[in-house]
Amino acid sequence: MLTVTDLSVKYGNTPVVNNINLALGDDEILMLVGPTGCGKTTILQALAGLVPISSGSIELGHWQATADKNVPPEKRNVGMVFQDFALFPHLTVQQNVCFRLKNTAMADYWIELLRLDNFRDAKPDRLSGGQKQRVALARTLAHEPDFVLLDEPLSNLDAAFKDSLRWEIRQALKAAGVPAIWVTHDQDEALSVGDRVGVLNKGVIAQLDTPEKCFSEPTSRFVARFLGDASFMPGQRKQNIVSTRIGQAPGNTTDTRAEHVDLLLRPDDIALTVNGEHCNGSVDWVRFEGGTRLCAVTLDPIENESPIQLKIRVSHENAVQPNERVQLQIDTTHPLATFART
Repeated sequence: MLTVTDLSVKYGNTPVVNNINLALGDDEILMLVGPTGCGKTTILQALAGLVPISSGSIELGHWQATADKNVPPEKRNVGMVFQDFALFPHLTVQQNVCFRLKNTAMADYWIELLRLDNFRDAKPDRLSGGQKQRVALARTLAHEPDFVLLDEPLSNLDAAFKDSLRWEIRQALKAAGVPAIWVTHDQDEALSVGDRVGVLNKGVIAQLDTPEKCFSEPTSRFVARFLGDASFMPGQRKQNIVSTRIGQAPGNTTDTRAEHVDLLLRPDDIALTVNGEHCNGSVDWVRFEGGTRLCAVTLDPIENESPIQLKIRVSHENAVQPNERVQLQIDTTHPLATFART
């Protein structure tokens, strides 16, 4: 169990990370996601012992690090996987994985598991980006670390390879049975790979929960916006049903009991009909996404209400066009997050 308690880091007098608390199980993968400069990489560096902590503690098994009692990186048995692979260009795959390794049987195990057997004698310049990252991961896991830190390991790879490789990395970490913290700026990556997701904002964890809870039950508007397209629709709640001018939906029972709320609508929560019987908005723009189209629609203005733009995802077969008149209606039965009107 990796336990982080009230962890804070300052650069000079500037706070970078503030009172981080988390605990990871034996094979749990935690994704840390947030905007640039929110403190994600600093947390990894503090866990690895590369930067000093200002307060709090980090504990794993036989050691505990605090502001007054540092544990050097070589004593922490932490494995790190970087976005730039950090391979030795003059060594083969086999030699890279075996570097400073006493038990070469572990190198063979991870080379085979990560499908690198046919590249044992190849040097890094002959490998694709995905293969290089698998070599870096094999080298890390072959040393049998107590926990693994991954700093945006897929950011230098082509989008076409990211989906499959991130799942391969997840499976390898699970096979190793060690806790892992994976930093990413990619919301889809965070939601699809992690057992839990920590959303960071200005050095503070805004929410730490399962991917489903963070996406469907965000605790703040910031989390809602950061983890996907988010629209907010004014409504009135009575007995946990929120009524809006484009329909009704059950409100999330864990939220405030305020009567006047903003209902969080994801693009899949809304149905769009072109030239419907009761058109209530006009299309601003349409973005083709392959299997779907994402549309932005501004609702017809009404008295005493600010302009409202909603995003809706439709099938690619729905050839909706900018400036078309459309009818929008809430089309979901699952509870939606609500926020007290400000």
